[in-house]
Amino acid sequence: MEYQDLIQSKYASLTRSEKKIADYCLSKGKQVVHATMHEIKATTKVGDATIIRFCQKLGFTGFTDLKIEIAKQGFSQEYREVEASDFYSRHLQRLIRCMEDTRARISEESVELAVKAIEEADHIYLFGVGSSGTTAEDFESLLLRVGVKANAVTDPHFQAHIASIIGPKDIVIAFSLSGKTKDVYDSLTVAKQSGAKVIAITTYDFTPIGQLADLTLRTAVEEFIDGGSVAGKLSQLYVCDLIVQSYEKLNNIKTVEIREKVLRAILDKQLD
Repeated sequence: MEYQDLIQSKYASLTRSEKKIADYCLSKGKQVVHATMHEIKATTKVGDATIIRFCQKLGFTGFTDLKIEIAKQGFSQEYREVEASDFYSRHLQRLIRCMEDTRARISEESVELAVKAIEEADHIYLFGVGSSGTTAEDFESLLLRVGVKANAVTDPHFQAHIASIIGPKDIVIAFSLSGKTKDVYDSLTVAKQSGAKVIAITTYDFTPIGQLADLTLRTAVEEFIDGGSVAGKLSQLYVCDLIVQSYEKLNNIKTVEIREKVLRAILDKQLD
């Protein structure tokens, strides 16, 4: 049964407060997947216990289970639609749309502010875990190609360690599509206490990581059940490449000369 139908079938048995949550879920649709308990409480003016009781009346143990069910239904529907049409073309269009949506969310001003922060920083650290951790490592490589030294840190313990010893002249660039990655958030909190500047590359401004950051560059992918997707990775890498290309442009970097040095350094690593 679709979750909307499930809510409607139980609606008459709900209390007045529980109906506020039901109305919220029905009006927000799939956006509920990315909502937090705090957001729902602020909107509906109900307490935690009411939200839990509402979920239990629907047959779920709690709010997380409800969100997973909604995400599963949305993912299954999209999967069926792709199978029923031209799989390759639909997949390509999804990735193209991801890039276009990311471009629409990025302003030139925000990219230039990120570039300026990179220019002025004594040390640059790139935080991320999981799939976002590999993006941090990719960004380290991209920056190195234009002569910028940065350190990608993907271990939460090392992130916390570094965050505790950096200072006001250092920056941390954090990757998290959800903006709610606890390990990264905890490390960024320490980094802010140390006086470092924080730049977040994430999907929403109002997430915990987005709100903690001094500057946010927005990606365009909402991952919940489809974590680590290619679309999410592309969205992040597109933002990274914009920063690197803008750094080259704004600083009149001698791109050809730097890339020639890199090429000559690695040619000996290739087989004839």
